[in-house]
Amino acid sequence: MSANPSFTPATLLAIWRKARQINLIDEKFRGLLRSGRLAAVYYSPRGQEILAAAMGVHLQPTDYLVTTYRGIHDQLAKGIPLKPLFAEYYAKATGACKGKGGPMHITHPETGVMVTTGIVGSGLPIATGLGWASQLKKDGRVTLVTFGDGASNIGAFHEALNMAALWKLPVIFLCQNNLYGESSKYAKTTSVDNIGERAASYRMAGVTVDGNDAEAMWRAAGEAVARARAGEGPTLIEAVTFRFMGHYFGDPGAYIPKEEYEAHLARDPMPATRAAVLASGAATEAELDAYDAEVSAQIEEALQFAADSPFPDVGEIDIDVYGAAA
Repeated sequence: MSANPSFTPATLLAIWRKARQINLIDEKFRGLLRSGRLAAVYYSPRGQEILAAAMGVHLQPTDYLVTTYRGIHDQLAKGIPLKPLFAEYYAKATGACKGKGGPMHITHPETGVMVTTGIVGSGLPIATGLGWASQLKKDGRVTLVTFGDGASNIGAFHEALNMAALWKLPVIFLCQNNLYGESSKYAKTTSVDNIGERAASYRMAGVTVDGNDAEAMWRAAGEAVARARAGEGPTLIEAVTFRFMGHYFGDPGAYIPKEEYEAHLARDPMPATRAAVLASGAATEAELDAYDAEVSAQIEEALQFAADSPFPDVGEIDIDVYGAAA
């Protein structure tokens, strides 16, 4: 990648398409949960679509992703197919983990989705291990690990960054700082103004960026990917964003002051990015509507696939484990 790459209308459209797919699937899942047609734990990524999409357009199918329980936007941006993803939400045998992992443990190595973890901060050392493996094998892969602001206060964060920096591993640490760790406001739990500052402690590249700005996020992600592929080591990206839903589906988010919520909602990145796509000339209203219809049809097809799929056989309980009880 050149030092000053051009952010083209085509690039903006590619980001929008990924973000809009995430957005439509999130809306569908929340509707299914409200109607009782889906019973699953769910962490909505609403408000964080753009940052995942702007990162995702830089990644190759062979690159690795390690994400968290609030990770459906990362998984989709990485390219996970809808059918095994949806089937896993419905605990079906055709799911990405054969129905045994559920939403908080999505894994799909074929598209590089290596781990989805339900333990805060636990993905960072795993990503460092994947980066070390790539360095040893010289396979050219980049590993992206995503996590929330709360995870940056956990020991595993510091251990992983230290090792990745020491060995110049091809790892990108993407902190999606949505300003709340569960119900705790960022300023009440974290001593630094910006998590990106913490990179300096390990002599690694670090940046704080507006995660809701498609171009700014795309540039930061591109530089980090280029640095990793060139063997120049890891990057810590703090993408500042906001979640418009509670910590989990069913959480009303009453701990967020109304004025703060409304101020962020007025800067919702989805309508802003859509308007930017139209203004750039990359697509017309009709073309964007046609894309919505295309994604909606794919969603319905995947949901039908999940509904028609069988539940796992009871014998699966003894498979994919280190050992079965005698």
